[in-house]
Amino acid sequence: MNLKDAFRAQNKLQALMDEAGEILQNQGNTLKVTTTHLRSKVMPEAQDAVTEEAAPSEYAEHINQVAVFLMAMLVEREKLSAAICAAKSKLPLDMDSETGLNRVRQNLADIFRRMAVLRNSEVVLSNGGSGYRFNGEGNQVSYRCDAKRVTTINFDRNKIRGMATELGRKADEVSAKLDQCIVNTVVDYSLPFEMNDSFNVILSDFIQRQSE
Repeated sequence: MNLKDAFRAQNKLQALMDEAGEILQNQGNTLKVTTTHLRSKVMPEAQDAVTEEAAPSEYAEHINQVAVFLMAMLVEREKLSAAICAAKSKLPLDMDSETGLNRVRQNLADIFRRMAVLRNSEVVLSNGGSGYRFNGEGNQVSYRCDAKRVTTINFDRNKIRGMATELGRKADEVSAKLDQCIVNTVVDYSLPFEMNDSFNVILSDFIQRQSE
């Protein structure tokens, strides 16, 4: 498989482990609860009755096998991680570092693009200003007046636009290289089941093989 399929396989294995873990963490599956109705205490001639709470999962009777399945999936995760690491070590670039750096490049480019669209502006605010004057009695009183607000960009727009363009170009270039690596890099690993099989199918097949 290639790296793209290997990453899908990683997600698949983790999803299987999560579902198996939920089965084991539900005490309704791992504990049997019985209730004895002590009818004979009330009526000596009556027989006591025993009821058992129904398990929430069909795998409650196969808890040991589910635990073994969980461990088997962990082993597969370890094998796949080692295979991915070996495949990445042969690449001409560090995929993890470049992926992180590309995220930073794209974030900076977005910041600069938003700056580049800012414009100078001028607006008159009705009664937006104030002042003080003396009235006829010689007292100082406040008054309202219009105000003109002028907004001016405080940076070199062309320089900022150029930086955004360069960052975008670099990010696209690296993205293309990463895409090539994901598609063309071979990972020496095969899943022990079909990628698109459901959890129930995979676990049921595993339990059946364990009982053979």
